[in-house]
Amino acid sequence: MLGAPVWSSVRQGLSRGLSRNMGGWASGEGKKVDITGIYPPVTTPFTATAEVDYGKLEENLHKLSTFPFRGFVVQGSNGEFPFLTSSERLEVVSRVRQAMSKDKLLLAGSGCESTQATVEMTLSMAQVGADAAMVVTPCYYRGRMNSAALIHHYTKVADLSPIPVVLYSVPANTGLDLPVDAVVTLSQHPNIVGIKDSGGDVTRIGLIVHKTRRQDFQVLAGSAGFLLPSYAMGAVGGICALANVLGAQVCQLERLCRTGQWEDAQKLQHRLIEPNTADRTKRNFQGSWGLV
Repeated sequence: MLGAPVWSSVRQGLSRGLSRNMGGWASGEGKKVDITGIYPPVTTPFTATAEVDYGKLEENLHKLSTFPFRGFVVQGSNGEFPFLTSSERLEVVSRVRQAMSKDKLLLAGSGCESTQATVEMTLSMAQVGADAAMVVTPCYYRGRMNSAALIHHYTKVADLSPIPVVLYSVPANTGLDLPVDAVVTLSQHPNIVGIKDSGGDVTRIGLIVHKTRRQDFQVLAGSAGFLLPSYAMGAVGGICALANVLGAQVCQLERLCRTGQWEDAQKLQHRLIEPNTADRTKRNFQGSWGLV
């Protein structure tokens, strides 16, 4: 929990019109941060005694840094954040920030079950180097997580966050899809820059793109398995677990889509479907990842 001095400094910063170089609050040109591109959701390696293996983490990052990724995501589902303590979550963000190039974006998963805990984790992650916060839907009381409740939650987090906020909908893990109407409302917030949608419903992705087209809001596909159709529907990139093991191919697919080489993109997308499925089905959580 953050102490009174931290909360005081946050309030003072917000009252001055808080801004960062990568900031989510509208810049002088009224433009939000651009999250276009491919991001591998970095795995969290564990030792045999279930401690975070920071050496392996840094080793993995050095390997991933050889690919033309826009940045990295930590503490997503692939990072197994539910298995980490709060201090471990922050230490992972700090270590990744120190190990990666300064010109890359670091998106850090700061979602918690309560709004207050999410705000505090977001503030702490900003302090240790995160460029943006990726906030998963709270889901323990999913039956009460209607649009109004989720809009309230995300608005409060975005209001108090010193860094941009990316919405995160991953129904396979939470049992909850962030409703499209809530996404549309939240897209109007100056500090909410986009969404990672991992549901795999390309119709939904297209609808979100269409309904937020008047906002400065971007959509990222949550898997390489539907990256091409997401681009065709207007997505600007992806946070793809497969990029941890086939980084060159996922980046090539991005390039083909963005340059309109759809026939070649289709062939490559077809080749990536099976390894992407294997990547999803063969995961054995809590430390099985080790090296990428």
